[in-house]
Amino acid sequence: MSRAHITLRITGMTCEHCARSAEAALNALAGVRARVSFHEALARIEADAETVVSQMLDAVRTAGYVAALIEEDDSNAAQTSDDAALQIAIIGSGSGAFAAAIKAADEGAKVTLIEGSKIIGGTCVNLGCVPSKIMIRAAQTAQMQARNPFDGLQSHTPIIDRKRLVSQQQTRVAELRQAKYESILQGHPDIQLIHGWARFQDSHTLAITQANGRELTLKADRILIASGAHAAIPAIPGLEETPYWTSTEALVAETLPDHLVVLGGSVVALELAQAFRRLGSRVTLMARSTLLSKEDADFDAGIGKVFEAEGIRILRHTVPDRVDHDGQMFQIRSDDEILTANALLVATGRSPNTRQLGLEAARVAMDSQGRILVDDRMRTSAEHIFAAGDCTNQPQYVYVAAAAGTRAAINMTGGDARLDLSAMPAVVFTDPQAATVGLTEAQARAQGIEANSRTLSLENVPRALANFETAGFIKLVVEKEWPTDRRPDPRPRGGGDDPDRSAGDPQPDDGAGAGGSTVPLPDSGRRAQALRPDLQQGC
Repeated sequence: MSRAHITLRITGMTCEHCARSAEAALNALAGVRARVSFHEALARIEADAETVVSQMLDAVRTAGYVAALIEEDDSNAAQTSDDAALQIAIIGSGSGAFAAAIKAADEGAKVTLIEGSKIIGGTCVNLGCVPSKIMIRAAQTAQMQARNPFDGLQSHTPIIDRKRLVSQQQTRVAELRQAKYESILQGHPDIQLIHGWARFQDSHTLAITQANGRELTLKADRILIASGAHAAIPAIPGLEETPYWTSTEALVAETLPDHLVVLGGSVVALELAQAFRRLGSRVTLMARSTLLSKEDADFDAGIGKVFEAEGIRILRHTVPDRVDHDGQMFQIRSDDEILTANALLVATGRSPNTRQLGLEAARVAMDSQGRILVDDRMRTSAEHIFAAGDCTNQPQYVYVAAAAGTRAAINMTGGDARLDLSAMPAVVFTDPQAATVGLTEAQARAQGIEANSRTLSLENVPRALANFETAGFIKLVVEKEWPTDRRPDPRPRGGGDDPDRSAGDPQPDDGAGAGGSTVPLPDSGRRAQALRPDLQQGC
């Protein structure tokens, strides 16, 4: 029996784990031997001559990806409705993409959004900010039922129905996706959506692979890359062969593991570790360095103390040597011990979705991590191509992506707008919250800035005492020659409450309009004024 050699392009894979899933789906077909390369986005197949290619395409599609024969049909071109108008193509459909699309359409451009996923909206509404904050809020409510600080209110063990919590959470996600994304498409005739995976042919031309295997080409005057990011998976022996979770799986898990091990020490790891603990799981947190190691060192001690009081075990400076799974339990091996757990959450950062875009064809420069290099106008190294959001070297926050998308649209349509991130606020939604804005003391000194700092425990803040919530602190770092007319406004648990004001009233919105602000949350009141005179006297 003769054998045929077939090559497929596979889009939609975000990691080696995806490649193995697609490979397994192909090898399950009779007479097929396949090897899938994640980095090349290719499947090389040897199969019986009578094996139908459509069966292979269907197998890959069932695994959750899109496959097409490597021979492309470039004769099929995506049509635009008005050749006279400025044509803008946007890769992605998240916050940065939609902010840009709306602004560009308002400026008279014809916009085409290209999204490979079946759903639109990107990470924040579907997989990140919205579902995680719902889960965190539910966990906080459970914690208040189990432990409240008031003598006259009886605490009790909450009855938790995780399946119903997830159902309610995902219903709200769908509602917000409809309100914030799908309805916008319905109300903007100058914005069209193509479902498919985009790849550059040159700086003005995109090849789009659709789910049915059809190849389209799209030419545009300007192109914005807003392709987002995916969970970064560390190279730990054995890990890829196990059913580990990323935040995507953890947020929709309908059962609570008896013991959850979390790999990571940054934002997602901390938020979900505390949420699962408060919902009833035993949690062990393994951090390669310290907690929030890129932030002020005091965060590690402060959050660590709270976590340990809630029963979370923290292993700092610990990286697994190997991970195994026996069909029921994980074994996570390190130098010191072997941990056994029901579930393993890998939250070790995020990597940009850029490797499969063919950026070399458009001469778009990236750094060593695959992030697209942009300037403060969101311009890339290639003329006519811009980028915004998590796929770039800018901070990975939804409000940064939206602000960047708006400014990119202004610049693509003939305007001139810059994004100033020198005083960008950031919030970690642990309890208590952790918020930052501006430079840490170490960062200031590394830049040659002479700085003073003062720390105020919440045990000295009347509002915190009245709430019986005194875990936490406020730290203010200022230049020794800091002008007295720039007034700091630090926040306690409320670090998440408009922390940008503590940086001396930065002006992040340069008139870009909707999506221009880089403020993460609304203000809920001014607190902790006591540090101001103390710092001014120390300057």
